[in-house]
Amino acid sequence: QLQASGGGLVQAGGSLSLSCAASGLTFSSSVMGWFRQAPGKEREFVARISWNGGSTFYADSVKGRFTISRDNAKNTVSLQMNSLKPEDTAVYYCARARISTAIRVYEYDSWGQGTQVTVSS
Repeated sequence: QLQASGGGLVQAGGSLSLSCAASGLTFSSSVMGWFRQAPGKEREFVARISWNGGSTFYADSVKGRFTISRDNAKNTVSLQMNSLKPEDTAVYYCARARISTAIRVYEYDSWGQGTQVTVSS
C-alpha cells in the first residue's frame, strides 16, 4: 500500500515536497516512480528512482526542477518540486515499478491514492 501526501496550493515559482509512504511491500528492493494526471489528460510519467537511490530518471518537462529521492529506512519516496509552473497542476501518484526502466503506466503497480498539486499563475 502506498500513501501520498504533501500536495497543496502554491504560486508559480514556488516549491512543494511530496512524500509517499509504503507499507506491505518490499519497498527497499523496489524501483519507485511518480506520475501525475491533469484534468482531462492521461496519466503521465514524472520521475523514477532505483531501489538504492543510485539512479534516477525524469520526464523532460520536469528535469532540472524536480528531484526524486528515497529513504529505505523509513519506507518513503519523495518528490521535491521547485520552480513550479501552472502546467504542473495535477494529481500526483506514487507507484511501484515492475521493471527497472519503467516509464509507462502499465509498467507500474501498487498505486497510491494521489495528492492534488495546484499551481496558480
